[in-house]
Amino acid sequence: MPGSRKHIPVEETVGLIMEGDRGALGRAITLIESSRPDHQETAHNILDSCLPSPTRSLRIGITGPPGTGKSTLIESLGLEILKNPDNRIAILAIDPSSERSGGSILGDKARMEKLASRKEVYIRPSPSSGYLGGTSPKTHEAILLCEAAGYNVIIVETVGVGQSEIGIASMVDYILLLVLPGSGDELQGIKRGIMEIADGIAVTKIDEAEQKSVHFARAACESSLKLLQKKYPGWEPRVMLTSAMAGNGIEELWRNIRFFTDTLKKSGDFEKNRQEQRIRLLRAETDRQLVQAFHNKETVRSLYPIVASAVEKGNISPFSGAKQLVDTVIRNPR
Repeated sequence: MPGSRKHIPVEETVGLIMEGDRGALGRAITLIESSRPDHQETAHNILDSCLPSPTRSLRIGITGPPGTGKSTLIESLGLEILKNPDNRIAILAIDPSSERSGGSILGDKARMEKLASRKEVYIRPSPSSGYLGGTSPKTHEAILLCEAAGYNVIIVETVGVGQSEIGIASMVDYILLLVLPGSGDELQGIKRGIMEIADGIAVTKIDEAEQKSVHFARAACESSLKLLQKKYPGWEPRVMLTSAMAGNGIEELWRNIRFFTDTLKKSGDFEKNRQEQRIRLLRAETDRQLVQAFHNKETVRSLYPIVASAVEKGNISPFSGAKQLVDTVIRNPR
């Protein structure tokens, strides 16, 4: 466990994960999410050993503003997916972390009671830890571990905070944007962010709204999509009307996701997208590790308070202060 110094056997853990052991999977994800260097080293040894896994999965990202019913729709969609007995689902639900305490709500598992009781489903709530991409900093690693455990459908539920959600594009194959009836005017503010990465749009809670507002939201979405450049040459994102509570449109939604997958695999864009995602994540992770290594250096830790004080008093600009810190590390790499 993260609180102990007990040696964690990598080979044994990998074997258990490959067998679908939930406990081993959960422990591995906890290690991935830990900030302790020894946990990070063990976690990545486990992850690297899991990479040769032959599991071919479908990764689905569910995003949209708060209140659109992401958890409820995921449960309804999950039950539809499980009509095929060959499917196993892993749900990575990202909860917002408090900027003040670092804590998070982590309540999605309780909101998916029907799925939580199914042995074919693994639900993992994770804190966003202040990460601005709508996901957790370790979401991609968690996806890979779930795939190694035999889950062939991975659903990632983002925090739902607006345009910062575009980070999900580096992790999943199909992105579903949820909007509420009557929210057409709000699309003007998000269409250059979320809408241009969406592979499908679902107008939710149509059973609770007037038909006029439902049709207005659908028309507004379709109009906005026409103004955007195509994400893939052979794919036209559809706007679907859904009600997770009543079950309306859920079968159509799952059919659309499967059709998307078949279309992109035939064109070669599916694997090309996965390859591009890996390269983008390599760059992002390199940047993250560089920043971490920079701030962990003894020279930076000793010099930073002095530079920060000078910046705070207005004696030097933040730009000059940052340059001084960086130049110090470059000149003195030890």
